Amino acid sequence: MSTDWINTLEALTVVALVTILTRSLPFLFFGGKKELPETVSYLGTVLPAAIMIILVVFCLRNTILTVYPFGLPELLSVVVVIVVHRFKENVFLSIIAGTGLYMILTRTLFVIGN
Repeated sequence: MSTDWINTLEALTVVALVTILTRSLPFLFFGGKKELPETVSYLGTVLPAAIMIILVVFCLRNTILTVYPFGLPELLSVVVVIVVHRFKENVFLSIIAGTGLYMILTRTLFVIGN
């Protein structure tokens, strides 16, 4: 075997072991218990919303509001995500609709440069 294949195999082995370890840790810690600790239950209710907020901030962090197109594709896409989610209550449909609108707007209506 060449060294490229050996390095690839080593990397895949490490990734597989880390994945197995991280997925099995909750069962090792909480497997025999009937009820989860209060801290874990609290984190289970708070973290999904916190992660979504972090993702929205991350996606909108480079939006420039003082130069054309003044953040309009981003704003319109966020509005579409909110409206679709309010009416359909489907996370995947909301994300697909917002992403699709953003891609269409940036490729057709708000083309910058070449």
